[in-house]
Amino acid sequence: MSRSLRLAFCSMVAALGTAVMILTGFVPVGGYAFPAFAGVLLITVVVEAGTRWAVGVYAVQSILSVMLAADQEAVLFFILFFGYYPILKAALERRLRQKAGQYAAKLVVFNMAAVLDFWLSVKLFSIPVATFHVFGYNIPGLFLLAGNIIFLIYDYTISLLVIAYFNRFHPIVKKWFHMK
Repeated sequence: MSRSLRLAFCSMVAALGTAVMILTGFVPVGGYAFPAFAGVLLITVVVEAGTRWAVGVYAVQSILSVMLAADQEAVLFFILFFGYYPILKAALERRLRQKAGQYAAKLVVFNMAAVLDFWLSVKLFSIPVATFHVFGYNIPGLFLLAGNIIFLIYDYTISLLVIAYFNRFHPIVKKWFHMK
């Protein structure tokens, strides 16, 4: 793929991802789903243009989302995890051959991002920490446990999407860009 085609393709993915992030301000439950979907769009960039271009799209999409999206907590989710995870997933699965090592690394990254997201949300958005204890239960701890389970499902789903993309759409995109 020529450099100009890569730039056009990556620009379109960045624009689409930013538009998805802007929707977080209009759809209340979108604060969780839309950052994940915006990150999944980067799979196409990793496959078609490579990791370096995907990192550039992630950076551009993050900056534009900070400036344009209304739900800044969703933007924080995107920046701290969902935006770079498809890129990281591809790199981890290329480098680490054992599934146990892959999952261990992925879970460490997810948990670090989740804790950092919680801490930044409390600091940036001035959420009182006392509100996180309900009936003696530590709600963030329960959310982290549930988040790990949901993350494993998300990771598996991304793997299925990559397979589907390669089987169904990559041949079409390859023809569009006249790649060999």
